[in-house]
Amino acid sequence: MWHPDGWDVHVRLGVLTPHADVGPESELRAMAPPGVGLHAARVPFAAMRRGGAVVRGGGEDPTVALASVRAFAEPPGVDDAVELLAAAPVSVIAYAFTSSAYVIGGRAEAHMVGRLGERAHGLPVVTTCLATVEALRVLGAGRICLVDPPWFDGTLSDLGRGYYEDAGFEVPYAAPCGLPDGQGGQGLVRPGDLYEWVVPRVPDGAEAVVIGGNGFRSVGAVEALEAALGRPVLTANQALLWSALRAAGTPTSGVVHYGRLFAAG
Repeated sequence: MWHPDGWDVHVRLGVLTPHADVGPESELRAMAPPGVGLHAARVPFAAMRRGGAVVRGGGEDPTVALASVRAFAEPPGVDDAVELLAAAPVSVIAYAFTSSAYVIGGRAEAHMVGRLGERAHGLPVVTTCLATVEALRVLGAGRICLVDPPWFDGTLSDLGRGYYEDAGFEVPYAAPCGLPDGQGGQGLVRPGDLYEWVVPRVPDGAEAVVIGGNGFRSVGAVEALEAALGRPVLTANQALLWSALRAAGTPTSGVVHYGRLFAAG
């Protein structure tokens, strides 16, 4: 007589996402196992416009403005969003934004987590890049191939390389993905196109592939990429979900078809 109404979940995850970005929620909901609810708060991001388009820099070099990326991680926007989201019955708050960690670095990212944790009244706060670092260590991968979204420029991708090198990893390859995103924004990227672009570019010595960018459509290609490459593939939202489930005390093994990371516990 009664139909599912979305209330019968055993854990709820809070998600912080740029105000016009639907990527994190879309991928997290696709991967989340039964019994896990997702609830998002929008955070102002000056480099996004209506419809999810990423604002480009001037000239011919497409870029996400670094000042806007840095500002996303600073008070008051994200702090206020955390406090409001923490008032809901969520067990953990997941920060679904990659590039700010690239720009501010790991030490400042850890400081940000502490600050947000205070505004969240003690709820655990997990971030994309710290989650990826933790996942790589659990998987025992020390050399990585880093692929960033098409809307990242070389400077931002180089900062990403530096972030992982500072965390103790070797990064023999780091570059933005060469697929077009154009005026259609993030939705123009298709899993099959991403697969075809990534496979020939992974160095033989890389022990894992990291695909950055929470707005970068990528989780649908993870299983096929791992089968072709014979090594772990981590994406921003995949690693974030894995970390959030662990922080909430929920088994990760219920997530299937999205990479060997979830079987690692």
